Parts: sequence; structure tokens; C-alpha cells
Amino acid sequence: MTPPIQSVADLRALVGSELAPSPWLEVTQEMVDSFAGATLDRQWIHLDRERAAQGPYGTTVAHGFLVLSLGPHLVRQVLDLSQVQAGINYGLNRVRFPAPTPVGSRVRLRAMIREVTDVPSGARMTMDYTFERDGGERPVCVAETLSQLIFRPASA
Repeated sequence: MTPPIQSVADLRALVGSELAPSPWLEVTQEMVDSFAGATLDRQWIHLDRERAAQGPYGTTVAHGFLVLSLGPHLVRQVLDLSQVQAGINYGLNRVRFPAPTPVGSRVRLRAMIREVTDVPSGARMTMDYTFERDGGERPVCVAETLSQLIFRPASA
């Protein structure tokens, strides 16, 4: 875990350095089912265990966007943003899902801060995400993300 990020300068000091990997997180069928319900993406490969057992991966697999959506949670496990007033998803420059995430897999995030740009009341941070699957040969998701961080005003 990094020391608390209290300023844009603290973020800039981390540019180009890979953060420590996040802890492993198991992707459960319950998570997949909940994600399917929230997004209305009910494709059989995610939900139908019997049919998926006969499918290309031998089991149900997580939605790629479910894995990607774990990014903010996993980043907070390694980057101390407790002193930041708000963090807002600003967008994505690039996302790929090179390998599936079978249900029951453990994933973790490796992240690097690529760039920090000043914006009013904070910074825009570009990060590289690489989601690894325990025992997997290829990442299950790689993404370039954009976040806007709003810092608390300095006390007088």
C-alpha cells in the first residue's frame, strides 16, 4: 500500500512505477449472477452451468466487464486514496480481454500510473491495468483507464 495520496505531487511521484499487486480476489458465480442481473447481460456462457460445462471453457465464465469493474476496488487495495475527496471514472482509452475468467478463478490487479494531468481542484490520472488470473498464462483484462481525483481544499 502506498502512503496516503494527499496532493497531485504525491501522484506525480508514482508516475511510471508499477504499484504492488493487489490481493487475489475470487470471482464467484454469485458475483457473475449479480452482474448479469444488473446489466441484463444474461448470456448462457455466464449463467447456465450445465450448458457452459459443454462449452468452450468447460464452465461458466465472468463477463469481461465484470472483471474490469473490479478495478476501482482493487486499486484501493494498493493505492491509498483515503485523503482524496472523490474519485470519478472519467473513461477508458483501451480495453482488451485476452483470456477468459472461469468462475472460481482468483484475479488480481497490477497497475501503473502512466500520466497525471492537472485539472481544476485535482488531477486526471491515466493508469494501466493488467488483471491476472491465478495460474493463467495470459491476462484476463488489460486496460488504460482515466480517473479524475478531486482533492480536499488545503486547510488554512
